[in-house]
Amino acid sequence: MSGKLYEKPWEQGVLRVTDNGRYFCVGDSPFFWLADTAWLLFHKLTLEESENYLRNRKELGFNVILADFIHVGDQKNQAGQAALTEGDPARPAADSGFWQHVDQVIAIAERLGLYMGILPVWGSSIVKGGNLNMDNVDAYMDFILKRYHNAPNLIWIVGGDVRGDAAPEVFCRMGKRMKADNGERLVGYHPFGRTTSAFWFHQESWLDFNLFQSGHRRYDQKDLGAWDDNNRREGWFGEDSWRYVERDRARTPVKPVLDGEPSYEGIPQGLHDSTQPYWQAADVRRYAYWSVLAGAAGHTYGHNAIMQFYGDFSRKGAYGVKCLWTDAVHHPGGSQMAFLKGLMESVEYGNGRPAQEYLLSPQGEKYDRIQVFAGEDFLIAYTCTGREMRLSLKAFEGKELAACWMDPVTGRFSFIRRVQGGGEFAVVPPEREDGKDMVLLLRTE
Repeated sequence: MSGKLYEKPWEQGVLRVTDNGRYFCVGDSPFFWLADTAWLLFHKLTLEESENYLRNRKELGFNVILADFIHVGDQKNQAGQAALTEGDPARPAADSGFWQHVDQVIAIAERLGLYMGILPVWGSSIVKGGNLNMDNVDAYMDFILKRYHNAPNLIWIVGGDVRGDAAPEVFCRMGKRMKADNGERLVGYHPFGRTTSAFWFHQESWLDFNLFQSGHRRYDQKDLGAWDDNNRREGWFGEDSWRYVERDRARTPVKPVLDGEPSYEGIPQGLHDSTQPYWQAADVRRYAYWSVLAGAAGHTYGHNAIMQFYGDFSRKGAYGVKCLWTDAVHHPGGSQMAFLKGLMESVEYGNGRPAQEYLLSPQGEKYDRIQVFAGEDFLIAYTCTGREMRLSLKAFEGKELAACWMDPVTGRFSFIRRVQGGGEFAVVPPEREDGKDMVLLLRTE
């Protein structure tokens, strides 16, 4: 392990929901959730590979890593060590070496200052399939909660790409046990594609924040004839990730909301057909900026090769994966997420709100949407198509603001001019070689 010292957020205080119910903080410091999706981390990587991956993500600005303990019934790690005795969740194989490996990976994340968002099981296979049920859930949770009771860097996540009504009593039992074990530890729920945890559990006291899964489909991919079609059941937002945020922010009681699974970089559009175009970095940025500037408490990034840790071209990977995870960690979409995090941390975003009423330009549909977020002394607007932005600055009457562009590809800021509050401000993004999306930042001097 490197001797380099990393800041550990939990040393500033407990990771909690802010007093206004919208965001997260550690102690009195804002905490912008920036997660990477690493579902099979404990299963596919050696200890050395795990350290390399976690350090890469830490130094790119990620602060939460999502992974699950048990993804399939006969779960084993890369060394062939089993998680369960004869596949029985009531009998974790505590001495097999599987759990010692998990302990070591979590300890590496702790030394790096990374939170781990842990799913004790993958719900779509283990709970929906009946492996974990009301007869054995307490025995399994006894083991998990006792073993990791003192870990300072854990966030518990129930579910796992599954509808809450698949086994609500099991999911609620898990959430209640988590809260009873440590009431200060955050608990969320990772839902099925194009749904939100709020559909089933918003009123539950164990649920601290809502995750939605905006998913991997294009606007025109409502009904693919695939197992995960759900347009007729839950409705359809297409690629409008901001709509999920808007819907959950309107619920009471107020809880933070964020995307727990947007379109992954390097995965086929629609997920199932590898002859379709693949989602790229520009798509990843659009999903992120739209949802965060709509009031999300952070964002979750994912890459097709990383979430499954595809590491061998001699075997077929899932979802048409085309590259190794060791290359994917250097792909642009992941590194560009840090620029969004830095932008939000440069303002008092915890006191900000979505502010579409400041937009005087006609609001475009689909990709032409301009998303606006503002606080008392700042305004952020995002376009993914390079449209003109015409904004009302009435809320900044009597103030002088500095206007600048932020290139979401490079993270560089470019000063435009000073602007007097109280009137209108119109500006057209400059043409760029690296994309059409652009961020406008207005901030009081």
